[in-house]
Amino acid sequence: MRKILGTVAALGSLLFLFPAPQAHAVNKQLVQLQTQVQELQTQLQHLQDSQDQQLSVLQHVVQQISDNVSQMNNTLTALQHQVAAQNESVSGQGTQLSTQMQGINDSVDELRGRMDKMAAQLQAIQSQLQNINTQQQQQQQPGPSGQPVQPEQPGQPGATDQSGTGTPADQAGATPQQAAPPQPQAPPVAQLYQSAMSDYESARYDLASSEFDDVIQYYPQSDLAGNAQFYLGEINYHQKKFTDAVKAYQLVLKQYAGSEKAPSAELRIGESELAMGRREAGIEALRALIRRYPQTPEAMQARSRLNGMGVRIYPKPGADQ
Repeated sequence: MRKILGTVAALGSLLFLFPAPQAHAVNKQLVQLQTQVQELQTQLQHLQDSQDQQLSVLQHVVQQISDNVSQMNNTLTALQHQVAAQNESVSGQGTQLSTQMQGINDSVDELRGRMDKMAAQLQAIQSQLQNINTQQQQQQQPGPSGQPVQPEQPGQPGATDQSGTGTPADQAGATPQQAAPPQPQAPPVAQLYQSAMSDYESARYDLASSEFDDVIQYYPQSDLAGNAQFYLGEINYHQKKFTDAVKAYQLVLKQYAGSEKAPSAELRIGESELAMGRREAGIEALRALIRRYPQTPEAMQARSRLNGMGVRIYPKPGADQ
């Protein structure tokens, strides 16, 4: 009897001690996993702080550029009043000042392009921060066993499709004939526009024309689309293709009437018509510019051009010219 009791006691001791190593291993893995999660959270917090600092710096730079643009606009307004006062007496000086103001307008356009590029960079950083926050929230959500859930990567063993049926993603049954071909992705609008401007300023007109066409095709609602259409007309104008240039400028007025390039497009229409020997059409275009945009530097250039031709800015009632 004593032998039986001793045997039972020994077996009970073995059964009691047997799960201990397994429980110890589980606890050790849990501690390691919690440590890794804590380290990942610390790294994410450090990255987010760094991104916040970069955002603050970029916002400060954008604010400085905005202030510079405002100052340049004030200077441009002062020059406009000065030219308006001297235009009737000294048309030659008015033409020179108008040329200077056109240069200022080009500088403003360049600054605005830089601002658009910085805005695109800010948007990209914000998207990156949003993705990091989403991943962090997914990792902090507890699974069925109370442990944080690690997000599955597509294509890894055990990954499931989005239908919720538990079918492995690599066995979804899609055939090569059913797979859709990847669609080409256009660069950001600011990057594409700056590249086109660089090629235009370097007289690589064929390449610049293709890039401006891409801006209009992929970003038709962007403010830069009107600028791109205008520079398509500029390319034709510099190549002395005045008929094509007039068509391109007219599209600016028709499709992008609110564009900052609309007055310049109207001016170029008049200059193109005069270059082709169509005097009446050129005069009418210059007068239309003065009527529609009377306070712009382009309108001042139109007045100087009409004065130089000996033509009235405003025709007499009942007179053709």
